[in-house]
Amino acid sequence: MIWIGAAAVCGMMFVLWLLHFPMRNASIVDPGWAAGMAILGLIYGALGDGLAPRRYALMAMAAIWGFRLSIYLLLRVLGHPEEGRYVEIRRQWGANIGFKFLLFFEGQAMLCLLLAIPFYIAAQNQAPRLIALEYLGLAVWLVSFVGESIADAQLAAFKRNPANKGKTCRAGLWNYSRHPNYFFEWLVWVAFALFAHHWLALISPALMLYFLLRVTGIPATEEQALRTKGDDYRHYQSTTSMFVPWFRKPAAL
Repeated sequence: MIWIGAAAVCGMMFVLWLLHFPMRNASIVDPGWAAGMAILGLIYGALGDGLAPRRYALMAMAAIWGFRLSIYLLLRVLGHPEEGRYVEIRRQWGANIGFKFLLFFEGQAMLCLLLAIPFYIAAQNQAPRLIALEYLGLAVWLVSFVGESIADAQLAAFKRNPANKGKTCRAGLWNYSRHPNYFFEWLVWVAFALFAHHWLALISPALMLYFLLRVTGIPATEEQALRTKGDDYRHYQSTTSMFVPWFRKPAAL
């Protein structure tokens, strides 16, 4: 089951790596990552030996969340220039950029496999009935899925207005967190860990939190925002919670 999943996501990322050359856009890796998680959820759910209702719930959560996110990210890639984070990566990496991006794309496939630990555990769980933690996981998943969808829709609507070019989105959830999409994305992984209810499943939300707060999530996004929005984003940073949605602070004098 794991080997089939690995072949599927590694093969998909290799195809996307090939496509990124004519597209001149490495941002295609982002919708690929989300689709890879959905694919692993479907494969593990279909091939696992666990209780059927548990596997079906897993497949539904992974597919609905993963493919929704993948389509949203794909629409941000098609017909648009390469995202600033990847432009900066190209500048920093310099020579042999094609091979380096191959390693990067396949690294994302490996990350998918690591993050899918809760999927594997849930798919193999043969317990005869769902327990309270699994129902809690389903509830947290629903809240986080709705929250992330709303945050993405609010940001997309803001960007569609030409008058907002160069400005910072403060609409809706973005008034209470600089990255509400990332916060609810992390809650998705908390939900999957609760659904799996095994200590190994905690690796996924812990790793996702680390990446969001320290590596490819918030740091890279905020660096790009400061480059493109300048003082407007600095003011936003001074008044708005970075991650967890919370009330705004008064602006510094």
